[in-house]
Amino acid sequence: MKFFTKEVQIALVAIIALVVLYFGMNFLKGLSVFSNTNNYCVAFDDVSGLAASSPVYANGYKVGVVESINYDYQHPDKIIAVVGLNKEMRVPVGSRAEISSDLLGNIKINLVLTGNPLQFVAVGDTIPGNVEQSVMTKVAAMVPAIEAMMPKLDSIMTSLNALLADPALQNTLHNVEGMTANFNQTSMQLRNLSASLNHNVPTMMVKADSVLGNTQRLTANLSSIDVTEMAAKVNQTLANVEEMTRKLNSNEGTLGLLMRDATLYNNLSATAADADSLVRDLKAHPKRYVHFSVFGKKGK
Repeated sequence: MKFFTKEVQIALVAIIALVVLYFGMNFLKGLSVFSNTNNYCVAFDDVSGLAASSPVYANGYKVGVVESINYDYQHPDKIIAVVGLNKEMRVPVGSRAEISSDLLGNIKINLVLTGNPLQFVAVGDTIPGNVEQSVMTKVAAMVPAIEAMMPKLDSIMTSLNALLADPALQNTLHNVEGMTANFNQTSMQLRNLSASLNHNVPTMMVKADSVLGNTQRLTANLSSIDVTEMAAKVNQTLANVEEMTRKLNSNEGTLGLLMRDATLYNNLSATAADADSLVRDLKAHPKRYVHFSVFGKKGK
């Protein structure tokens, strides 16, 4: 009797198909068929969205997967998730696990490795866990505040529309446009002035050098003057002027006598009066003093 009958062959193919299907499903779930992991327990209060085969990350690197989630009906406040971590992974005592999700809703566990780096959690021990607030959770928490702000935003928009419709604002904008044009013109004038200064500065520097040269020569000439000798001459001149003034104020010398002798003044005044009287008499009676005849002198 032949052993590999059609029925046996069909049965073997079915068994092989089931084995391949089992290993294929586990592979697609991310579960290791040939265990190369250490199992740890993580206690959560809430595991919403977490499922078997969810990845476990440490510092952004995948180190394992969630193998199963067990609900403790005797202690419903704690849900135990069994995670399989790479055998080379060491979890320091004091570390924790957090359930987090991204914007696409993918759930994962992040291991926050803290605590004593010299002491590690034993295989099979429990790691404390918590749920990290996702972006959507934070947004949902902000919804009441946003709803409370909506009436204020509506009032602000109404006030803003009224402000934009105010003709005064349009006039102000036109004035700002004119001011901008003036600023542009002023800026152009400043640029032209700067260009002119840049063109004239070399000539001004040459003139300044010439003035500095003249100043230096004048300073050299002044430094060459004998100040002591000049001061002595000035003092001598002042002494001579003082001596002459003293003599004029005294009775010494001709000038002093002329300035201080009252008799000479009176005589000069009398002489001037007589001369004035003589001139008036000469004008009044010129014939008394001048005798002129063409035919000779006649007797009086």
